[in-house]
Amino acid sequence: MATARKSSAVKAGGVHFSEEPAATTGASGTPSHVHFDEKLHDSVVMVIPQPDGNFMVKVGFLKTQHKYEIVFTLPEVPALGKDVCPAPVPNPHIRITDINHVPEGGLRVTCEYMAHQEGVLCEEVVLVSETQEHVSVGVKIHARVMDSHHGTPMLLEGVRCVGVELEYDSEQSDWQGFD
Repeated sequence: MATARKSSAVKAGGVHFSEEPAATTGASGTPSHVHFDEKLHDSVVMVIPQPDGNFMVKVGFLKTQHKYEIVFTLPEVPALGKDVCPAPVPNPHIRITDINHVPEGGLRVTCEYMAHQEGVLCEEVVLVSETQEHVSVGVKIHARVMDSHHGTPMLLEGVRCVGVELEYDSEQSDWQGFD
């Protein structure tokens, strides 16, 4: 039988085990009382401000050859002003499809991302002010992309699969050619 070790340190987010006996019992007949936080820290897209004023956005595990819609909210950046648009920097793997101001403050950014290869990937987009010349904010999207043959990742809140780009695999083809 496994026993839980009590710790005096408290972590934000995660699973909490009650210090007090509970009225419910587990399958073994021992008291069991587990609380899951409503939003686990690891289940949402994380936006991390960088010292240089730019942002890093961690989107979790994705799968190669899949296209994703990624939605995240950046904190308010007063220097950008009200009129913000994506910089015209071509990137074949990621593009911003929508930018909206949210009532609570900040910018809700929606982008499409094609996970094109396996590994830890970093793609950058830039938001620019339409009214303030030379004002911009860089956003680096970090993803851990797994091979398409190794299962399906659980997507974070804010990430949604919107398509699959099929790979041609000659070994799986029914066509045998001419003998």
